[in-house]
Amino acid sequence: MAKEKVCLAYSGGLDTSCILAWLLEKGYEVICFMADVGQEEDFEAAKEKALKIGASKVYVEDLRKEFVEALCFPAIQCNAIYENVYLLGTSLARPVIARGQIAVAQKEGCVAVSHGCTGKGNDQVRFELAFYALQPDIKVIAPWRMPEFYNRFAGRNDLLEYAAAQGVPVYQTKAKPWSMDENLAHCSYEAGILEDPDVEAPADMWKLTVDPLDAPDKPEDFTIHFEKGLPVKLEYEGGKTVTEPLDLFLTANAIARRHGVGRIDIVENRFIGLKSRGCYETPGLTILRSAHIDLEGLVLDREIRALRDQFVTYNYSKILYNGLYFSPEREFLEESIIASQKSVNGKVRCRVYKGMFSVLGRSSETEKLYDMSESSMDEIGAFAPQDTTGFISVQAIRLKKYGNMKLERGEAL
Repeated sequence: MAKEKVCLAYSGGLDTSCILAWLLEKGYEVICFMADVGQEEDFEAAKEKALKIGASKVYVEDLRKEFVEALCFPAIQCNAIYENVYLLGTSLARPVIARGQIAVAQKEGCVAVSHGCTGKGNDQVRFELAFYALQPDIKVIAPWRMPEFYNRFAGRNDLLEYAAAQGVPVYQTKAKPWSMDENLAHCSYEAGILEDPDVEAPADMWKLTVDPLDAPDKPEDFTIHFEKGLPVKLEYEGGKTVTEPLDLFLTANAIARRHGVGRIDIVENRFIGLKSRGCYETPGLTILRSAHIDLEGLVLDREIRALRDQFVTYNYSKILYNGLYFSPEREFLEESIIASQKSVNGKVRCRVYKGMFSVLGRSSETEKLYDMSESSMDEIGAFAPQDTTGFISVQAIRLKKYGNMKLERGEAL
């Protein structure tokens, strides 16, 4: 009788290697899935390791282009951010990975998918909600929420002993005192010594970016062009140009990384109700988003920007963070993002220097909401100053009434 097939999201690390061996022990045939979303990883070595442990097949799918175009660029268009600081690097990658894993599971006729997410984090929610939206009848095996698994493997030493007993190759037994997750948009660090929110992140922890103190003493200037809110061209190093979305994103990453741009250290509120301390490096996305925000100041109507910020940006970011990407509300909000960006066309001249991003100037050949003559303090232009008197008078009506009411009550404003 043929064994039931399971598609496992595999990283090559200790946890998913032990989960692979455990699923085999349980009698499943295991198909391993690895998503290349830009992490710096030896995929061939991981593939070889999975096959040696006993996986029947290993898929390594290059999802970088889809990741940039379908997730990162819409996030830039709406200035997505969670709790005012986190640019959602981990959250952005999960829908792409989940879609790729389900596609492999369907191709191979798998009855279940499996992952190595912990029972206390956000990723278990993000992956599983995506799985169920993409294939409603799929079975999910989440070992770190199963008592038979987490009682058996209470810590790293238990996993190491199991790996040795099962013949699972372990190339590095000394773990770093934190966990990491990397993709094209960012690298995250959490757990271990970072669980104390008052412990300073070690200098050697940061993987992607140069320490701002060690960054070049000379600033680097570049120009980002946008069409309908999307980055379409990046000019840098005195004449070099890149336009293809993936290459543009990689170039933005390289510029920001060598100047130490994009580091944050925060305590955030997880979807499941726990607070978590996380450190993040988000180099390229930081400068692309910051340039986009600046251009909007020049070309986007005030009321459209306010509505987008208050409703679309906040809710789209929350949807991404909470794992609700494959939902009707996300589809609705993305249509709103596109509508809001029709006038976001132009270019932004930028500078990075020792961890800092700044704007040198911005311009647009097609959008004319900004009128230098009207705004000038040196000429009257088409705006008549006396008109402001009536504007102030109307705005003051309710404030005068409120002030009188407070005075009558003897209350101070």
